[in-house]
Amino acid sequence: MKRITLVLGLFLLVSLAVVAQIRGKEIVVQVQPNHANWNYRLGEEAIFNVAVLKNGCPLPQAKVDIEAGPVMYADVKRSGVVLKDGTATWKGTMKTAGFYRLKVWAHVGEKTYEGLCTVGYAPETLQPTDNCPADFDQFWADAYEKASYYPLEAHRRLLPERCTERVQVYEVSFNGLNPGNRIYGILCIPTAYEDKRPALLRVPGAGVRPYQGDVEEANIGAITLEIGVHGIPVTMPQQVYDDLLHGALNGYWEANLDNRDQMAYKRIFIGALRAVDYLTQLPEWNGRELGVTGASQGGVLSLVCGALHPAVTFVGVVHPAMCDLTASLHGKACGWPHYFYGQKQPDAKKVATSGYYDGVNFARRLTIPCWFSFGYNDEVVPPNSAYAAYNVTQELRTLKLYPATGHFWFQEQWEEWREWLRKQLKKPHPQPLSKGRGE
Repeated sequence: MKRITLVLGLFLLVSLAVVAQIRGKEIVVQVQPNHANWNYRLGEEAIFNVAVLKNGCPLPQAKVDIEAGPVMYADVKRSGVVLKDGTATWKGTMKTAGFYRLKVWAHVGEKTYEGLCTVGYAPETLQPTDNCPADFDQFWADAYEKASYYPLEAHRRLLPERCTERVQVYEVSFNGLNPGNRIYGILCIPTAYEDKRPALLRVPGAGVRPYQGDVEEANIGAITLEIGVHGIPVTMPQQVYDDLLHGALNGYWEANLDNRDQMAYKRIFIGALRAVDYLTQLPEWNGRELGVTGASQGGVLSLVCGALHPAVTFVGVVHPAMCDLTASLHGKACGWPHYFYGQKQPDAKKVATSGYYDGVNFARRLTIPCWFSFGYNDEVVPPNSAYAAYNVTQELRTLKLYPATGHFWFQEQWEEWREWLRKQLKKPHPQPLSKGRGE
């Protein structure tokens, strides 16, 4: 019996190892521009080199479908094109600022493989559509002031299994928009430092999920807080979040879009601001450096905190969602969640409400160092909308483009983001660990 158990155990380990090593695909659809920086002058012709590769070599007689044109508004579609030697070239151009995208689908056997490339035309000149309500500043000042009237009533619970020799890890909660509307997160406090410490708020992308906390940054000296935005604990089993995403929180990003006071993002935006409040009240905070960073939904939350909270000293913004929301009403690519894309007669109340939540209106109000990064191949947050937000920021801004990325990070991009954050945090030097520290 022991022998059988041992054999089964070894078989399971080998099986898991095999699964973990699955990487890449045999068939790759490669689409490359002829400019290394992926940028072109208005009216200049972009040449795309297309190749359907099998084991790194062109696949003869590859059959493909092609879609090309301005991002989200392709004006050329072709089906069943045969590439005799597995390769082809494509030419495109634009006379107005924006992005041109070529998508290619290869049909090999019963499977379909996709490749795309997006190039920019004078993207540094892109400007968002006018979507800022006259009382934008007053609306958010009143909303934050009203929420701040209520005490945070913060609670924390130690998570011993997540603590390290240098970091104490807690699940915390505090009041958000109003009493009873709780914000939950993972707080990591470095314990190997005698001095007061800088702080970093990590704000989440869209969805519903548990969180682990940023132990890595805490381990080298920064207080970190990673929050959820849905008023539920962030340490429950994954199945709970999956059920909520497909149930009560399904489509939360567009709930009550016709009412600026009931819109779901009002509690989410204010919740992020209250998270900054929470960090400023920690006795360990040094009272100086406090950054906010996130990607996608977290990108716009970073803009919100940087624009509205006086304690925030810098923001790191990665492929920010919810920017230039009404661009599609003018025939241009709009930011996620693409509220009005394809609508000829959108609800006027929803259009009006969207202005209070458009990321570009917060970006305009940034007066602190900001770091932006995004890719041209992003099909969730189109580069038009990300660039529109970046272009309206003022001084103290940094843009790091990674054109080939979609709605994801490259390793080099991640490392560059971390390095920039650490420079802004100006973390203290660690002191030798003393007995009992970290318990």
